[in-house]
Amino acid sequence: MRTTFNLQKLIRPNIAALKPYSSARDEFTNASENMIFLDANENPFENGVNRYPDPQQRILKKRLSELKNIPTDQILLGNGSDEVLDLIFRAFCEPGKDSIITLPPTYGMYSVLAGINAVQNKEVLLTPNFELNIAAIKNAFDLHTKVLFLCMPNNPTGNIFSEKDVIELVKSFSGLVVIDEAYIDFSTQNSWISKIVDYPNLIVTQTVSKAYGMAGIRLGICYASSEIITVLNKIKPPYNINELTQQKALERLEDVANIKTEINSINEEKRYLSKALLDIDWIMKIYPSEANFLLIKVDDADKRYQELIANKVVIRNRSSQPLCNNTLRLTIGTKEENKRLIKAFKAL
Repeated sequence: MRTTFNLQKLIRPNIAALKPYSSARDEFTNASENMIFLDANENPFENGVNRYPDPQQRILKKRLSELKNIPTDQILLGNGSDEVLDLIFRAFCEPGKDSIITLPPTYGMYSVLAGINAVQNKEVLLTPNFELNIAAIKNAFDLHTKVLFLCMPNNPTGNIFSEKDVIELVKSFSGLVVIDEAYIDFSTQNSWISKIVDYPNLIVTQTVSKAYGMAGIRLGICYASSEIITVLNKIKPPYNINELTQQKALERLEDVANIKTEINSINEEKRYLSKALLDIDWIMKIYPSEANFLLIKVDDADKRYQELIANKVVIRNRSSQPLCNNTLRLTIGTKEENKRLIKAFKAL
């Protein structure tokens, strides 16, 4: 059964009534070579960054629109995915009243942002096989539950959830379903962007930090209906994506062939590592991964983590996460780094 979705009922009243700040560059977009700009109190001496950046990142969005086959009015850019996620909280979740649902073990910033925004985080654990517990998730829905967060591929487990299960949740939930696709480019599964047209309560977030190799420029991407994007645009900072980030991202997005080569290399190295780690006797299990990392179960995660640090190899100990006792998460490195990792493992 499909639940009726009403976006207007989800928006916080103060946000719905808000008149957004209008920057100088918002008010004027049709520039020509003969014009002078004396509207924004900028330094007039050209150095490449003396002017404020385009607050709507039009050129960059146009390129993303071409790559993802989605209209530009259904794209919002943030200062990293964390800003995008924070905007969702601020637009739709009333502090001290509303709640979200997260599915541990999962990305930790959902919980942190809930705390920052004074929003209750209702945690529903995944099954022991890291699958969705549909009945428990549905049982957690109530009138004040505004957002359900699904990380796919999931961090730190690396797996993809069943499409059938996800669709069931999207259809049965009257709030927003945010699918965090930070690692989707490494997966054999298709993005959920193409399904936004079918499900108006669906939001898909992506990033250029992982597969595109631009973690340092902090650029997150939100894909949703134009109505949702309009709401988020009302509250985003006017110049949240700086000029250097826009230029660097656009430059990188013109190099699709090289990006694909790097993704293929990372996936090939992941297969190599998965096989090589089978020879390490203190590794109990290697979990299947659709991301650029592997989650492994070991005999003593705290001990192995410290031993690897002593060998100048830095990984993540995920043992504090639910269902992840004695697990380590390993990012896939270069061929040389992965060989060094295996050497360090074998030396323990």
